[in-house]
Amino acid sequence: MASLSRCTLPQILARQAQTLGDSEVAIREKAYGIWQSYTWKDYFAYVKHASLGMVSLGLKRKDHVGIIMDNHPEWLFSELGAQAAGAVSLNLFTSAVSSELVSALARIHASLVIAQDQEQVDKLLEEKDRLPHLLRIIYVDPTGMRSYRDNPWLISFSDLLELGRKLDEEQPELFEAQIERGKAEEVALMIMTSGTTGIAKLAMLTHRNFLEMARQWLATEPIGIGSNWMSMSPPAWIVDQMWGVGVTLAGGMVMNFPETNETILEDFREIGPSIIITSSRFWEDLASRIRVKMDDASLINRKLFSLAERIGIALVACEEEKKPVPAYLKVFNTLASLIIFRPLLDRVGCAGFVSAFTGGHPISPEVIRFFRAGGLNLKQCYGLTETCGIFQLQPDDEVKLETVGKPLPDITVKISDDQEVMVRGETVFSGYYNDYDSTEAAFSEGWLMTGDAGYLDADGHLIIIGRKQDIIRDKQGNAFSPDFIETRLKFSLFIKEAVIFGEGRTFITALINIDMGNVGNWAEARMIPYTTYTDLSQGPEVQDLVTEAVKEVNAQLPEPMKIRKFILLYKLLDADDEELTRTGKVRRRFVYGLYLDLIEAMYTGKQELEVEGKVRYRDGHVGIIQTKVRVITVE
Repeated sequence: MASLSRCTLPQILARQAQTLGDSEVAIREKAYGIWQSYTWKDYFAYVKHASLGMVSLGLKRKDHVGIIMDNHPEWLFSELGAQAAGAVSLNLFTSAVSSELVSALARIHASLVIAQDQEQVDKLLEEKDRLPHLLRIIYVDPTGMRSYRDNPWLISFSDLLELGRKLDEEQPELFEAQIERGKAEEVALMIMTSGTTGIAKLAMLTHRNFLEMARQWLATEPIGIGSNWMSMSPPAWIVDQMWGVGVTLAGGMVMNFPETNETILEDFREIGPSIIITSSRFWEDLASRIRVKMDDASLINRKLFSLAERIGIALVACEEEKKPVPAYLKVFNTLASLIIFRPLLDRVGCAGFVSAFTGGHPISPEVIRFFRAGGLNLKQCYGLTETCGIFQLQPDDEVKLETVGKPLPDITVKISDDQEVMVRGETVFSGYYNDYDSTEAAFSEGWLMTGDAGYLDADGHLIIIGRKQDIIRDKQGNAFSPDFIETRLKFSLFIKEAVIFGEGRTFITALINIDMGNVGNWAEARMIPYTTYTDLSQGPEVQDLVTEAVKEVNAQLPEPMKIRKFILLYKLLDADDEELTRTGKVRRRFVYGLYLDLIEAMYTGKQELEVEGKVRYRDGHVGIIQTKVRVITVE
């Protein structure tokens, strides 16, 4: 294991192909309802031919390759193929608009781009003049590409592989020679940071970063050859990179690609993943769907579920407080598990998890308690793009709902004098691409400054307060984290997103997005008519509904942190409007600027406000919304 950190990722793949060959599955992909398998030997062959194909197109060592793909095996083939040729890859979100993609590719002077499909190709063709360094675009899905065949700038992925096979026949020693030239300290890929406060930076991560992270996870969790990982986070996010080209590769695990986002839960049931790390939004949405289904169940089923949940919560409370669990509670919990929880977890595809983690954004402890009461081993974890992923997690015998646990074995964490979390270890990135000033600012005497405020409890568990720069101080000087309040609001079935304000003010306010699906079902059950999101969100009955949810959260908060006024937004916050990052985090400063009139209305005593706002539709065109919003006071 210790030798891992002296290798490159392609060198590890070559080792696994030699050791595991055709005896073990490396990758599975579901297409048209059928799982397709690739052995480690297959995996190596595809990477080889993709790499040599890129070399045939003119790719050189130290060049940059852009990858705009969803979760498919071709992402791994392309990324490792580029690295085997000595190039550096950058994954971008397929949901990004044309200007975002082209700006990122222009920043790195990308030589090649591997694009998912016609939609991504069209985005690049729109602004071709801004990409003078780009040699070719390689498209994976040929659907709809027939009319593009005469464009010399484009080539299919299958044709790329054919170029690689031909070069391999002509120079059979070339690929192995290229792999051997690689060094562990070289940059393997770049990841775009979330950009919550401005232009996203490009974090450079080395082969050693990934393989050191893999070594520590494999030493900590009960996973290894044959264990299943389900790839469901975008490849442009650090979590799937950390596992897809790190842990699964080094550990001989199976990387599983679901058919679509809509079939993920069904695919869970078929594959039985050993472990999952995904965003807090996934768990919030899943908890919300379960609660909605139970609300629609028969009276007997609702009563049984409520009883089982109370039993589970009582058991979780004993575990939290490290108290012995009474025998009668163990018996009741076993019965509740057999009758209620196991069938429920199986139905949502989560019955096979050994461990489940939530990260990327703070989550309400109530969400974790809800799942743990049902027998799912859900725990918080913590990491950054700059640390090559998740480095802080909760041991199974020390789960605390409010903390993100303890660091991995060879990671060191400490708290600065002003409460900033600092990290040191071999997984920490090498810097930001072409940004010396930001790189210098990110470190202090060899420690990475995370930008998050936190503290260590008596047991050495890390508690994250929130982003240091987002900590709010009201007019009275009381300090608190907006995230703390927002995550509790989002535990409500009826609240999708919330943004808290109050810096230098006399009280706290919020802008809130309703959950269209759950609120819509609630309205339909009560025969409340509506047509659009705007129409539904501004209905008086819905405003009363959300007010009650806000009051429930207020009851859990100290006096200075209670929400006194809020407005239900007339549109959903959207990444295309720069209100959210591509990973779903609120860009607080942008939201403040865009909705300043609404925020000021809550502090100047207005009861309602005429608004005219822009909304971007899925086809790209921008519409205008004219409506009236009400300032809601919470008594």
